[in-house]
Amino acid sequence: MAISAAQVKELREITGSGIMECKKALTETNGDIEAAVELLRKSGAAKAEKKANRIAAEGLCLVASEGDSKAAVVEVNSETDFVASNATFKEYVVKVANQALHTQAGNIDEFLAEKWEENPAETVQEALVGMIAVISEKLSIRRFEKVEAKDGIVATYTHGGGRISVIVEAATDVVNDDIKEAVRNVAMQVAALSPKYVRQEEIPQDYRDHEKEILLAQAVTENEALPENKRKSQEILEKMLIGRLNKEFKEICLNDQVYVKAEDGKQTVSQYLAQVGKANGANVSITRFIRFETGEGMEKKQENFAEEVMAQANA
Repeated sequence: MAISAAQVKELREITGSGIMECKKALTETNGDIEAAVELLRKSGAAKAEKKANRIAAEGLCLVASEGDSKAAVVEVNSETDFVASNATFKEYVVKVANQALHTQAGNIDEFLAEKWEENPAETVQEALVGMIAVISEKLSIRRFEKVEAKDGIVATYTHGGGRISVIVEAATDVVNDDIKEAVRNVAMQVAALSPKYVRQEEIPQDYRDHEKEILLAQAVTENEALPENKRKSQEILEKMLIGRLNKEFKEICLNDQVYVKAEDGKQTVSQYLAQVGKANGANVSITRFIRFETGEGMEKKQENFAEEVMAQANA
């Protein structure tokens, strides 16, 4: 049976698959569009298996929210930044974020196994496999977090079109535009300066001990490099160490960081929130934050683009 260009075009619009893949699927199904769609989906599963060992460290981190009290953030990875900027991929990640906003899953395995909101006849995992068929590249839903504020609000911020996404939860007894703006400004702070904790009380003892050990070793090395008559005693080194640790802890704790928009260059985040709270008769404090950065902690594949194009042309 001869396959027309119109049929290929229709199948491409439905699936987003390549021209040759669409033509082959239509040929195998004798021009049956629905059967061809199903065939492409099944081949997508096969492609997903073949691509399983590839590194997907690009992609997007996006947030979805409902009102001022509920938000979710997801990271969906692709193999290349080219795909990460693809409109079809972006639309898919938005759907995954909305799925996370309503999920009851407690971990990524449960998330992948639940019904896909866009089509309850399939699971999130099956929908992912279908998208791999469309994109023709390994994709993975790496992680998600969901936040529901009980005594306050949540604010979100996405930077770089999805390179970094942040959710900040704040406790407040007043909710108005000024408070919302302040919490969103803090979300921007989290995106820019990447704190590890909200307050110093949250820093684990093992982290404190580890950092102390490293800084002490550095101080001893520096001290031993000095002329003997200028070397400091162990007691002085210990005091210097306390100062260095305090400085480091302030840099990694959100409340103690210098607020990025501080006019005097000194005001901390906690002081900024106290100022906004006082002006609005409110008590405002950050409860927690979540910061996703695409591909953080993952090994990225290094490729030569020209070589990749030539390899595809030769194939």
